[in-house]
Amino acid sequence: MATIYYTAASIDGYIVDNRDSLDWLISRNIDADGPFGYRAFADSVGALVMGATTYEWILANDPGEWPYKQPTWVLTHRPEIVQSGHSVKAFSGDVTQLHPLLVEAAGYQDVWVVGGGEAAAQFASAGLIDELIVSYAPCTLGTGGRLLPAQTEWQLIESHINGDFLCARWRKS
Repeated sequence: MATIYYTAASIDGYIVDNRDSLDWLISRNIDADGPFGYRAFADSVGALVMGATTYEWILANDPGEWPYKQPTWVLTHRPEIVQSGHSVKAFSGDVTQLHPLLVEAAGYQDVWVVGGGEAAAQFASAGLIDELIVSYAPCTLGTGGRLLPAQTEWQLIESHINGDFLCARWRKS
């Protein structure tokens, strides 16, 4: 069991552009069943955690039924943003208090830190992210939401090309 920050970024380290848009990302070619593919990864996790901005982006861009079957937590001071009918809980507090709940909910599977960068930085700064998996898109954004706005050290353990992306798995040093 591991806690994994799995995401995509521009080659200059942004996960969203300056309008909080992913248009630069979703217009590119990637095989969901290829190396570091989304489908196998999503099936390997037992619990998810994300920031409020990520949750609100999902609601705005994928309305309707919640897209994840796994229990999910949203880091927010605004619990009212969580829509009823979703298997989502709001959490406000130190991520070191939430992490044991995530691990328990995940059972024998991994925990997915979905993002964004600020949420992931809280887990990384607390030493709670075991692996970082990033699919790098062939573009620069210059500004936007940072991949991981915290000082951390990683060791590259694996990389592959998938469509337009250079995908890398990093382990906490």
